[in-house]
Amino acid sequence: MEIHRAKLLYGTGNPAKLISMRRRLAGLGIEVAGPEDLHLKLPKVEEDGNTPLENAQKKAQSYYRAFGIPVFSCDSGLYIDNLPKELQPGIHVRRVGGKYLDDQEMTAYYSGLARQYGDLKARYRNAICLVLDEEHIYSAMAENMASEAFLITARPHPIRKEGFPLDSLSVDIRTGKYYYDMADGELDQIAVEDGFLAFFQKLFPDGGTGAC
Repeated sequence: MEIHRAKLLYGTGNPAKLISMRRRLAGLGIEVAGPEDLHLKLPKVEEDGNTPLENAQKKAQSYYRAFGIPVFSCDSGLYIDNLPKELQPGIHVRRVGGKYLDDQEMTAYYSGLARQYGDLKARYRNAICLVLDEEHIYSAMAENMASEAFLITARPHPIRKEGFPLDSLSVDIRTGKYYYDMADGELDQIAVEDGFLAFFQKLFPDGGTGAC
């Protein structure tokens, strides 16, 4: 299909995720809009898939049906080494015991796990689904979309950013720095993995000015 300009709705209500994705895709000539930019309200989607990929597909397709414009959505699962199976967050990063945790509750819960089990070595598995129209739907949950391993520690960083509560507990293994002590470019690299860039580069090799 011919695409003359890549302008895509990012189906997320999380402003921090929107900012990170917009920064990382800026060099590709892709314009990323959030729902508020287009005066849209995302419909509620029950994220009951078994994998991040199933949830990303469900959200993107629901948003496309609602708005009829090119849209993509992402989803993640958190997987922690040496944690009992019944405590593995997986796709339910914010849901514990059937309760949806707000940012403060989430920070308290995961810092508590780190106090109990020691620093937690963790990794995000990420997925994306892009719907351009009813016939052009692209999705992936590739290994290069997974985050690098990092540590979740018991002592929160004093900085808090709405929408990324675990970042206040996250420590880069290579440098030993809290995420919030890293430069913006370094943090964006972590927040939006190279696999997402490869996904969009393959679909929009000319920044959305050629054929897809």
